[in-house]
Amino acid sequence: MVILPAIDIKDGNCVRLFRGDYATAEKVADNYLDTALSFEKAGAEWIHMVDLDGAKEGRPVNTKIYTDVAEKTSLKVELGGGIRSLETIEEYLKMGISRVILGSAALKNPKLVSNSVEKFGAEKIVVGIDAKNGMVATEGWLETSNVNYIDLANKMISYGVKYFIFTDISKDGTLSGVNAEQLKALYYGTRGECNIIASGGVHTIEDIRICKEMGLYGTICGKSIYSGSLDLAEAIELAK
Repeated sequence: MVILPAIDIKDGNCVRLFRGDYATAEKVADNYLDTALSFEKAGAEWIHMVDLDGAKEGRPVNTKIYTDVAEKTSLKVELGGGIRSLETIEEYLKMGISRVILGSAALKNPKLVSNSVEKFGAEKIVVGIDAKNGMVATEGWLETSNVNYIDLANKMISYGVKYFIFTDISKDGTLSGVNAEQLKALYYGTRGECNIIASGGVHTIEDIRICKEMGLYGTICGKSIYSGSLDLAEAIELAK
């Protein structure tokens, strides 16, 4: 299993949110590059990055930060937030981003997802499914739909999508443990036909163990690393 330490960017700062609420943004590190280098030193191969400003505005905002990490570390960058067009995806991939996340677009513009997979390949595209009470939320979690998260995943699989990030928004930034029940339902609901990355609620090494035993592809760790409740190197070792 892959461990993806996370850096979310708002107003140029490394922050974490509580349950996706922008008003709760808390600065968790002084320097994004130093933070990324510390992840690399701990043994991480991937980093999960989100342009929170981009997610809200529907366009790339903090581009230099992500390209800096891609250029100045050995980390593979998985990036989301404000990615709404093939042109933006192509630009990011040319800049060295390894995998882009399509979130709101999966629900609002599924054609973009299918075109992206066709043009860039399934390895370069990951669909982010964020849910409140099992229903998909979009636009930086500011809107909630009436679409079930498993139904959306299966629709995306039919378009050739192989990678998903699933976030239970009620767990995000809470350090209350992963939503194993919903993750398990997603795994079996998609018949194990995709690579699922768990996001939201990771607190201790036990959460890493749960995700690994479930057969998930990856786990994103954010606040748990910054708060010290999870040791990144230990998590990476257990996930191997």
